Amino acid sequence: MSTSKADSETANGDANATATEQGRERVVAVDTEDEEIEVVDRLAAHTGDGIRHRAFTVLIYDEEGRILLARRSPEKRLWDTYWDGTVASHPAPDQSQIEATRQRLDEELGIAPDQYDDLRATDVFEYKRFYFEEGVEYEVCTVLKLTLADTRTEPHPAEVAGLLWVSYDDLHDNPKRYRQLRLCPWFEIAMRRDFE
Repeated sequence: MSTSKADSETANGDANATATEQGRERVVAVDTEDEEIEVVDRLAAHTGDGIRHRAFTVLIYDEEGRILLARRSPEKRLWDTYWDGTVASHPAPDQSQIEATRQRLDEELGIAPDQYDDLRATDVFEYKRFYFEEGVEYEVCTVLKLTLADTRTEPHPAEVAGLLWVSYDDLHDNPKRYRQLRLCPWFEIAMRRDFE
C-alpha cells in the first residue's frame, strides 16, 4: 500500500529533516530514457562501475548573461574543489527535478524562489566519468536554467568553497583564459551542448 506525500508528512520539523536526509541517501536508478527502475543506495550508485541514476545540474545566470560558477567544497567525495555551473545534485525518490532544484538552491546557496521566476529544464544527457580511484558519476542529467534578478547568495561552506561570476560566452570561447579552473565533467558537457 502506498502513501501520498501529504500522508507521510509529520508535524515534527526534525522528523521532516531526517526524512529529507534519508531521501538524499538514496537515488533513483534509471534506464537510458530516464525512466525509473528502482531506488538504490547513493554510495553504491557512485562506487565501482556505478549504477545509472537520475541527476540534475543548474546553470544560474545574472541579467548581464554571466554564469555563476560554484567551487565544490573540499569535503565533497567526488570532484572536490572543482568548479561547477552552479549546483548539481540528485532528486530524492518521488521528488521532481524542479522541487529538488529549489531545495538545493536554498540549501547550498541560500537562493530563495522569489529571486527568480524562470526556472526551466532545457536539456537531458547521459554521461559516465570516473574520478581517480574514488568513485564514478553515471547519470542521466537534466540541465535546468534560471536568471537571478537578485544575485545575493549565502553559500553553505560544507557545499560551496567559492563563487565566481563569468561571461558564459567567454568561458566557452576562450578556455585557455580559465585553465586554472578545473571544471566538473557534467558542466563541461552541458556547456558544450549549449553551444552546439
